[in-house]
Amino acid sequence: MKNQNETLQQLLDFGLDISQIKDIDFLLEKILSEARRFTNCDAGTIYIKDGNWLAARYSQNDTINTQLAAHRKSVYSNIIIKVDNTSIAGYVAATGNQLNIPDVYQLDPNLPYSFNNSFDDLTGYRTISQLVLPLTSMRGETVGVLQLINAKESNGAVGAFDVNDESGISYFAVTAANAIERAKMTREIILRMNRMAELRDPKETGPHVNRVAAYSVALYEGWAAKRGLEQDEIDRTRDILRMAAMLHDVGKVAISDNILKKPGKFTPEEYDVMKLHTVYGARLFPDLYSEFDESAAAVALNHHERWDGNGYPGHISLATLKPLPGYEKEDGTARGKKGEEIPLFGRIVSIADVYDALSNRRCYKEAWDQDEVLETLKKDAGTFFDPELMEVFLDSIDAIRQLGAQFPDDPDAHG
Repeated sequence: MKNQNETLQQLLDFGLDISQIKDIDFLLEKILSEARRFTNCDAGTIYIKDGNWLAARYSQNDTINTQLAAHRKSVYSNIIIKVDNTSIAGYVAATGNQLNIPDVYQLDPNLPYSFNNSFDDLTGYRTISQLVLPLTSMRGETVGVLQLINAKESNGAVGAFDVNDESGISYFAVTAANAIERAKMTREIILRMNRMAELRDPKETGPHVNRVAAYSVALYEGWAAKRGLEQDEIDRTRDILRMAAMLHDVGKVAISDNILKKPGKFTPEEYDVMKLHTVYGARLFPDLYSEFDESAAAVALNHHERWDGNGYPGHISLATLKPLPGYEKEDGTARGKKGEEIPLFGRIVSIADVYDALSNRRCYKEAWDQDEVLETLKKDAGTFFDPELMEVFLDSIDAIRQLGAQFPDDPDAHG
């Protein structure tokens, strides 16, 4: 049992840590990790409230994760729960009441809510205890639900959650809810920038940029883990990468409608103009005040470069659009960046962007079959794409697919 000073210090450290996180997805992972550490439990899920529904946005399970390779992470399929009194999480969201359940299989049948054991049946996992809290901000708005699963005793056995932790975890939940509100505002600002591009180019949808960002982070994490990077560096970098990846095509706002919305094939001259969206996007971040500015500019400028040097815009001056000294080709155009001349974030987003474009329906094409998509990506490793990154991407394809399911194009996908 923690003493009061230890508990207070943990809560203060938590508040400081999450105040520095801008990206909502990384924030949710941090909240869940710290809540599990505070209560010493095996698993948990964070749900975000969207109207009358709860969407499972992040889940962790130590028991299941031990079955995975060291550089891979389990990603749960997106679960949608109605905000009402029938499910445990739905009841907490609907009533604002906190629940501490010693054994979910021994619930009184007269209670309005019940435990859904489908996950246990599917995986062989055994859920026993749950501590479920509403994430209610200082304004009194419930923004989600924190569900903690299977408290661990000192000998490793599963027991009930300590009632003495409930007051501390309640404060924890309020701090988390306020941080989530702030992070959602940051995400909304980025999405508004993308909606400007979407008004110009209907292919650039909100779900598309969210999927590209999610794939990019998953790919970076796999690459960083295989290279043995420190977790603190991984955590800091993926927060920046996710936001930068969402703005990869924002420069399309500067392309003429005559070109951007042309239904047919571009002429060579029109294609040359279209290529400039990379430069226009980078120009939106002329003053590099932060790592985010630098990363967003790098992603916008470089996500169409190719590993073999045949991409665009190449080694070009953002000011004059002319080749940098020493990088002119015989025809007077700029030589493309090649191999590791292309910044890491550009190489990552390139893979994520092409995978999403091929895997989903666009106004000019149907979605490709997944086997066809993966075969194309494999074939283009070493020409279009960084072969090392492509190997990590293909190794993580199950998690990538599940991440994509969290951001469907169909707005009615939640039922």
